[in-house]
Parts: sequence; C-alpha cells; structure tokens
Amino acid sequence: MMVVRPIQANDHEALRDLARKTGPGFTSLQDNDEQVAAKLEAGLAAFLPGGIPAEALYLFVMEETDTGEVVGICGIEAAVGLSEPWYIYRVGTLVHASRELNVYNQINTLTITNDHTGYSELCTLFLTPEARHNKQGSLLSKSRFLFMAEFPQRFNEHLIAEMRGYSDVNGISPFWEGLGRHFFSLDFAEADKISSMSKVFIAELMPKNTIYTNLLSQDAQDAIGKTHEATTPARRLLENEGMRYTGYVDIFDGGPTLEARVNDIRAIQESQYVKIHIADIASDGELYMISTTEFSQFRCCMSPLMRAGKNLITVTPDVAAALNIIEGTTVRIVAMSSGRRF
Repeated sequence: MMVVRPIQANDHEALRDLARKTGPGFTSLQDNDEQVAAKLEAGLAAFLPGGIPAEALYLFVMEETDTGEVVGICGIEAAVGLSEPWYIYRVGTLVHASRELNVYNQINTLTITNDHTGYSELCTLFLTPEARHNKQGSLLSKSRFLFMAEFPQRFNEHLIAEMRGYSDVNGISPFWEGLGRHFFSLDFAEADKISSMSKVFIAELMPKNTIYTNLLSQDAQDAIGKTHEATTPARRLLENEGMRYTGYVDIFDGGPTLEARVNDIRAIQESQYVKIHIADIASDGELYMISTTEFSQFRCCMSPLMRAGKNLITVTPDVAAALNIIEGTTVRIVAMSSGRRF
C-alpha cells in the first residue's frame, strides 16, 4: 500500500535517487548534491516543534509500505518571495492604434513582477514512472490539500502552482531560446540549475522593461503558457480541484502558473472528520483519501470506505497500519474525485 508521509532524515538516498530522474526543467529537485542536501534540511526543519514559521518547506514522500521503497515526492512552500524575491512574468496586452492610419493592433506583452509574494506554493511533485498507475499520482498530489485543510494557520489564503513549461524531446525550451538566452548567455539547463540554488542573478540580468511578445520567435510565442507533456496530467488534476491559469508564466520556460484561494479547493472544501472502525471488509468501491490529524506524524493513503454509523467508517487492518492509527481514531477523509461525499 502507498502512503504519503513527511520526509525523514533517512530518506536522503531515496531523495537523491529521485533527483537523478526528474530531468531538465524540474527546477525544485535537480541532480545536484548541494540542492538535495539543502532540500532535505529544509524539509526536516519544517516539522520541528515550536512556533509557526513564516517560511517553511513541507516535504512529503510516497512510500510503499510493504517494501519501504520511496517512489515519489511532493511539497508545499508556506510562503514564497519573503527572503528571496519571487519573479514571474505577467502576460498582458497593449493596444497600438491610429484612427488616422486606420491601424488597431493588440500586442501581447510580458512584464516581470513579484505579484505572488507571500502566496503559498504547491511544489516538487514527482513520481517515478513505474509508480504512475492506480491513481497514485493523484494521491501524491492531493494529499497536500488534506495537510493544508488540517493546518490552515501555516499557509497563506492564496495558493499557486508553477507548471513545468514546454520543452522538446532534447530538453530544449523554445521560450528560453527565444528570450532568456539573449540576456543570460547560458543553456536552459544550466540557468535552471543555478536558479534552483540562487535567484540573485535573475535580478541582475533579466530585462526590467515590458517585452513585446511579437518580437520573439514564433516557437517562443507558442510556448507561453504551454505545459510540458509530462506535466499535463498534473495540471488537469489541479484544475479539476479548482486551480486556474490567470496569465502568469515562468520566466525561464514560459510554463503556466495556476492559482486559487485555498478555501476554494475542492478537496479542502469537501473534506470531513470521521472516526475509524477497523475490520476486514471488501476492498472495492469509490476511493477516498484518508489522512491523520497529527502534524509531524501526518500520513495519508487512499482506500474504499464502508460506513459503520454516523461519522464512523470501517477500514481494513492494512489501512490502519499504513496510517498508524487504532480503533476510534479521528481522521479526515475526502473522495478522490469531485462531486462525491461520504
């Protein structure tokens, strides 16, 4: 059974292995020893006891309980742009018109902004190809919503998610080739790698003025707001939960940023508390996510449920073991798909 849990110190090798598999354009987890070590350190610090930090990186891994193998990772940044500036392009429109010449042109523009400063961010979602089946990607991604529902005081009321932008089979980003390369004189993969460790050079080299997109190559224009093929399922999943593209794109690959108010997220709105009864039951029917209410011991899995009474559900011993819960424990549940309530 797959369970999502907070990252632990002994997950270092598993995290390093996942980083080798992410590929170019996956800024938040790259094949880099220094970044992986810093990521693990930040993830462990987020779950230390004490007050609520303004900035924290809550990292979770997906583990196969039978083998102990870690097959995926996901995260939530409590707030972006507080200690380091958060840069993003806002896609806009300018009109150039002349009645005298009978000319009216609408021109798309890109303006660098810090509009999302302080927002919480869904980040670092990666599942190994071998594990991408049986809704395990949905569990890994959506488990974060149950954590946010349980601990809302740790997050901003607004949530964003940067989607990996389009690149070709050779890992080349047409948006970067058409724009960023002219100012950075670096290959996309190298610039992306550096940005994952420090964003100071972005402020130093990025153009401050509004960019007219019609001056870019057609390939670069077409890539604005376009999602990488491998990330398209993740985008659809988040859109089904209520997140929307509102005209902001990544400054490196032009990938879209999705936004929502936290309380408008479907899984957060529809989640509810129930108590647990443990018994052997038939494992079929509608899938639900089930999460615990403990902070540092948070765990989330998915399973069919059976009603055992008002606000009481029956789960199998395997589910109870995966969640480390006992008879009568209070948990949070929500249907994996929209439009269904227990």
